[in-house]
Amino acid sequence: MKENIIFFIYGIGMVVFGVLGVVVGYSLRRKFAEAKVISAEKMAKKILEDATKEVETKKKEAIIEAKDKLYRLKSEFEEETRLRRVELSNMEKRLTQREDAIDRKADVLERKEKESQTREKEWSNKERGLKEKEEKLSRLLEEERKKLENISGLTPEGAKKLLMSGLEEEAKLAAARTIKQIEDEAKETAATHARKIISLAIERCAMNHTVETTVSVVPLPNEEIKGRIIGREGRNIRALEAATGIDLIVDDTPEAVLLSGFDLMRREIAHLALDKLIADGRIHPARIEEVVARARQEIENKTKEIGEHTVLELGISGIHPQLVRTLGRLKYRTSYGHNVLQHSIETAYIAGLLASELGLDAAVFKRAGLLHDIGKAVDHEVEGTHPQIGADLARKFNEHAKIVQAIADHHGDDPQRTIEAVIVQAADAISGSRPGARRENLETYIKRMTKLEDVAASFGGVSKTFAIQAGREIRIMVDCGEINDAQAATMARDIAKRIEQELEYPGQIKVTVIREMRAVEYAK
Repeated sequence: MKENIIFFIYGIGMVVFGVLGVVVGYSLRRKFAEAKVISAEKMAKKILEDATKEVETKKKEAIIEAKDKLYRLKSEFEEETRLRRVELSNMEKRLTQREDAIDRKADVLERKEKESQTREKEWSNKERGLKEKEEKLSRLLEEERKKLENISGLTPEGAKKLLMSGLEEEAKLAAARTIKQIEDEAKETAATHARKIISLAIERCAMNHTVETTVSVVPLPNEEIKGRIIGREGRNIRALEAATGIDLIVDDTPEAVLLSGFDLMRREIAHLALDKLIADGRIHPARIEEVVARARQEIENKTKEIGEHTVLELGISGIHPQLVRTLGRLKYRTSYGHNVLQHSIETAYIAGLLASELGLDAAVFKRAGLLHDIGKAVDHEVEGTHPQIGADLARKFNEHAKIVQAIADHHGDDPQRTIEAVIVQAADAISGSRPGARRENLETYIKRMTKLEDVAASFGGVSKTFAIQAGREIRIMVDCGEINDAQAATMARDIAKRIEQELEYPGQIKVTVIREMRAVEYAK
């Protein structure tokens, strides 16, 4: 019994302890759950805060990126606007130049129209004069007929013979006058037509022109590089001068070195080599020889490119590659300060235009004009005159006989002239005598003008002389009491011969002798 009570009490205790365990476990689990909920809320709050911060950061980054993109787009827009403005400015300049050219052509047309009107008036006056002469002749014939009728003792046959004799003499005189008038008009028309052809060719050939010098300037990044160019005891500068054949002048000119020499190709090689040495920084004799050799090869390649570009620009094909390379060397050759390649291109254009105006094959004349001075590219290496050297080169590289003849005879050395040689010579003279083509210093220019006027003034009967158009024309005023019309023509020819014998000048000089008779009286 006692054991049952104890067992009962023990069971009740176990139940109580079980219930207490359940209650305590439930309380603990609840506390743990609450703690987890609180922790989760904290974590969620933190995640939310981090997400908010990240959103703000990305927002700021997006704003900054948008500002950068806006700034970049603004810069690109401003640059494009600037380029458009420059392009519009250039277009405006070109339009202005075209307007000026159109105005000049309009002035020429207006002048030609006035000349045409003047000629029409002259022809009208001549026609009126001819009608008056015809009427006068009719009156004379009528008078002659009446006189013959009044003369007694003459048979009708005799009167007819006398009348025919008078008419024959009158007709011969009128025919002689008409023939002389036709000859004078033919000469004037031929000269006018020739001037028109040449002027049209010159107007259609608008070329840029430059004047070469004997000194090139090489800019330096700083003054310290001058000492490195000179080298120890001047060894670097001596090596440069020996390798290029050009004098280097290192003086007080700030941040610059002068290259002095008459050979443009050597000067260009020296310029290119010195630029490479300055950029590289290693300047010593061995390096100098290496760089000069490389620069020389680059210039040789450049001459080939220049020659190919020239023939392509002119639309000429079939020229031998070696002849094209030789043509490119003319870029580094001058004559009286005129670049020979530029002169050859001008001559080719003008010769082609002259041939077109005359109805000839322009391609042949353009080719001959381009190659006419090819001998000047090697005239310092080969004996002989440049026309003969050029003709030999053209013949060697299988140019047509007409081209070879035009090259050999473009200075008029051959008495049996060809039309190709004549037109190339004319184009050569036009290109060489245009304003700005050749360089001439002031002192030489003044001496030439003075000498030209002195030659004309040495003739008897000359009162005044005027050298005009930069010495391309001289006008001589003569005393009308001492010089008559025939003597004036003879004097112009004699002065022209004296100028040819005593003076040296480019192109040609026009000699004009002016004889004027003035009668003055006063009405009182």
